[in-house]
Amino acid sequence: MTPLLSVKDLRVTFETHRGPVKAVRGVSFDLGRERLGIVGESGSGKSQTGRALLRLSAGNGRVSADKMEFDGIDLMTASERKMRGIRGARISMIMQDPRYSLNPVLRVGDQIAEAFLVHSSASRREARAQALQMLKTVQIREPEKVYQMYPHQVSGGMGQRVMIAMMLIPNPDIIIADEPTSALDVTVQMQVLALLDDMVRERGMGLILISHDLNLVASFCDRVLVMYAGRVMEVIEAGRLNEAKHPYTRGLLNCVPELDEPQDMLPVLQRDPAWVTAGD
Repeated sequence: MTPLLSVKDLRVTFETHRGPVKAVRGVSFDLGRERLGIVGESGSGKSQTGRALLRLSAGNGRVSADKMEFDGIDLMTASERKMRGIRGARISMIMQDPRYSLNPVLRVGDQIAEAFLVHSSASRREARAQALQMLKTVQIREPEKVYQMYPHQVSGGMGQRVMIAMMLIPNPDIIIADEPTSALDVTVQMQVLALLDDMVRERGMGLILISHDLNLVASFCDRVLVMYAGRVMEVIEAGRLNEAKHPYTRGLLNCVPELDEPQDMLPVLQRDPAWVTAGD
């Protein structure tokens, strides 16, 4: 089966006053109609990988890849006009912090409706109805009231659900979710994940879930990419994550506290410099 997205040797380097910083170093993977988890510590290159797929890296970043193809489209050479048609409509990215993604001077409902209008020929009335329905879908009470609110008037968790609604409303082929549940309590977190799961299964989407939560990814995803210092250390079926062989993955798993086996002190992860330099 042809994958929705195929990436080979993706590299992202940022030019800084201290010299080049290699954020992503030769990442390769295929994504089908499945739930792919990308895990690792902060700074491992997870989010930069997701941003590079949509060519949303910062201005001082250089992105290269032997292959970065979506539905037969070369994302490395596609025009900016072509990319604007792909972003949101066909590949959506749910950002981690809604405070920096929502427009502070527009009502949240209008921002969701706009995401629908930009990628369809619907009327404003229809876009409003779709936005209200999506607010209900992401478990927001009193959607009519919330529709009229500005971003500063909603809580962090509610803002995150607004962001999720905005990214889901165009019905994309792929969703890149960067820590989509980090601001939510456990109950709502499960509801949001169930929503994303329904979208993948019922609409045949592909999902890339970026997270640092190993237990969450193991229980929700189909496959897992484990990243460290911009590299993929290991690829494994999510249900077999506890059987991982790479010492970095084993170290991450050992650092997760267990309620039924309390420890006085969690082990410290030992890193091998060779994990960074291999392949350079």
